[in-house]
Amino acid sequence: QVQLVESGGGLVQAGGSLRLSCVASGRTFSSYGMGWFRQAPGKERAFAAAITWSGDSTYYAESVKGRFTISRDNAKNTVYLQMNSLKPEDTAVYYCAAKYGGGGSYYYTNNYDYWGQGTQVTVSS
Repeated sequence: QVQLVESGGGLVQAGGSLRLSCVASGRTFSSYGMGWFRQAPGKERAFAAAITWSGDSTYYAESVKGRFTISRDNAKNTVYLQMNSLKPEDTAVYYCAAKYGGGGSYYYTNNYDYWGQGTQVTVSS
């Protein structure tokens, strides 16, 4: 079992920045690929970014590429999402998720084994 707790959400003006953190407890964090997803009101949960267990590879949705950066610190059991140049359309609840092993796409919610409770990000215009 892996427990995930996100933090760092809040209200920010367009063009601003936020850094989300997700702390994992339980089984070996370094065995899991990690992803960030987001869900806006009335919309399905959508992929934002992901990172492999080793941190060697990262993946981004086109809508956030060049603005968001995912990273991880396995010594701290933490994955981060640095969000810059935020836009009102980035407003959503952001969830971190853990995917055991290297198989399967990082882009799909069904491939993840554990989820956090989410943190709200609101970007005002």
